Amino acid sequence: MTRREFLTTSTAAAGLIGSGLGTAARAEAPREWRPAEFHAARRFLDTQFGRIAYVERGIGPAALFLHGWPLNGFQWRGAMAGLADIRRCVAADFMGLGYSDVPADADLSPIAQSEMVVTVMDVLGIEAADIVSNDSATAIAQLLAARHPQRVRSLLITNGDVHTNSPPALLEPALAAARAGELIRNFDRQLADSAFAQSSESGITLGPVYTDPRILTPELLETYLRPLVTGEKRRSQAQGYGIAFVPNPLLAIEPALRRSAIPARMVWGTADILFPPEWAAWLDRTLPGSRGVRYVEGAKLFFPEEFPDTIVEEARSLWEGI
Repeated sequence: MTRREFLTTSTAAAGLIGSGLGTAARAEAPREWRPAEFHAARRFLDTQFGRIAYVERGIGPAALFLHGWPLNGFQWRGAMAGLADIRRCVAADFMGLGYSDVPADADLSPIAQSEMVVTVMDVLGIEAADIVSNDSATAIAQLLAARHPQRVRSLLITNGDVHTNSPPALLEPALAAARAGELIRNFDRQLADSAFAQSSESGITLGPVYTDPRILTPELLETYLRPLVTGEKRRSQAQGYGIAFVPNPLLAIEPALRRSAIPARMVWGTADILFPPEWAAWLDRTLPGSRGVRYVEGAKLFFPEEFPDTIVEEARSLWEGI
């Protein structure tokens, strides 16, 4: 079964596609990029942080798509295609991940990453943007909202770090492996064996954080993991990205979040063991501009990549109201 076939049957069965996004609407949207097209679209920005890789497509006000660990901007290919008619969709790769190239001693912490995003906005001439986030980038989205509220027009937040659950306790085996320099060898093995990547054998493969691990084809693994294992600097930074989430910077911004008037909507997969639904509820209670939570039954951490129509529907609804 192909990814698109899986998405069509699974989302329809689970009720994940809204009435406004039927087959006809999806047919009118630009086609999502394949890996070769994603690579061809990549551009670079020279900044004080280093050479930051990004892609963009579409027209209109800017929307920034912030990816998780160990992914890159390709995670948002489906949502960007579905929103390109109403937004200038930009996805930059974080420092230490994807195709960005930063110094070996670069600060990879969430605060530094958020400042890098602001710099990318400055260079691209983006005064304010709608932010869409997943996984570790959800922490970075909150930091942007707290530290640079004038740059954030809205927040569409999916499963990721929130308040005291950053990093989640269940991620500690992966972080321990990263500190020991062993996680990157796990990436090597997943690249060599997609069946291993789809499994939950080691507890730190990508398979368990996808609703359907069959999405992890060799081509997809190459797009995500190959740049991370190429050269000692990149191998170190791919692990250092996760390590840099300690100490947790989110507790200090709770007061700012409680004052935030930024319109926000949470879209949360209910089967994610790292970031369970209680944290979507916490954000709903905490953010004065919350527009509520949509729970996606049975979906896991990286569901925004698997179910882009859900993100498109929710983004259109949120953005129409601001």
